[in-house]
Amino acid sequence: MAIITLTTDLGDKDIYQAALKGSILKLLPTVNIVDITNSVAAYNVQQAAFILKNSFYYFPDNTVHLIGIDTVYSDHTKYLAVRYKNHYFVGADNGIFSLMFNTDPDEMVEINIMQDLKFLHFPLADIFVKAACHLASGKNLSEIGLPISSIENKMNLQPVIEKNLIKGAVIYIDSFQNVITNITKEFFNKVQQGRQFTLYFKRNETINNLSWHYNEVPEGEKLCLFGISDHLEIAINKGNASGLLGLNLGDSVLIDFEYTA
Repeated sequence: MAIITLTTDLGDKDIYQAALKGSILKLLPTVNIVDITNSVAAYNVQQAAFILKNSFYYFPDNTVHLIGIDTVYSDHTKYLAVRYKNHYFVGADNGIFSLMFNTDPDEMVEINIMQDLKFLHFPLADIFVKAACHLASGKNLSEIGLPISSIENKMNLQPVIEKNLIKGAVIYIDSFQNVITNITKEFFNKVQQGRQFTLYFKRNETINNLSWHYNEVPEGEKLCLFGISDHLEIAINKGNASGLLGLNLGDSVLIDFEYTA
């Protein structure tokens, strides 16, 4: 069965999500619609990119991922369909693809499906749905657009190495209020090289060892670990790390490695 996933900022209180799903089912009644999330903060391309980047590869090959973030009609924004690592993505060329992908996509087209004027304010339920259903039906990417070679480029905030230090930042706070940084496991291991470390963050808080799971410390105690996204997380066992530790998006974190001659 074909799969179309949804990553949007439509929420669940209004008619928009229902209109989107109904439009998909009208065109492709047998498709399996899966919500990755409809709770992205409005227009927050970075948040959507982080969520989709760390979840799409759990789905089967040829899944179509419809991205509904900042898609309102504009003379300057292109709508793209992209093939990357045996998955398809349909979204606005607003920087989200550059934030999600570590390498160049395998194929990209600018969608040239005619806009239905009654959906001019809501292209998600028109152009995006038609493109996603076309791909979910097993049809070719080239049939819905013209090839392009470049996309809008945005850069993720990267950690910085200074001598025996990593300077990183908070890039995401999940629904459990776990604080996720831009320091990946691969980056950490490359710099650590087996050395002891101290993690510093707000209010002079420190952590000096990695945990394997959240319950490794007593309830209410802080910890750090590499979670499902392979990014370094700061958490409190069954607690609100963001609120209790005063950590917010963009806040700095510092990892100091023990010096060895």
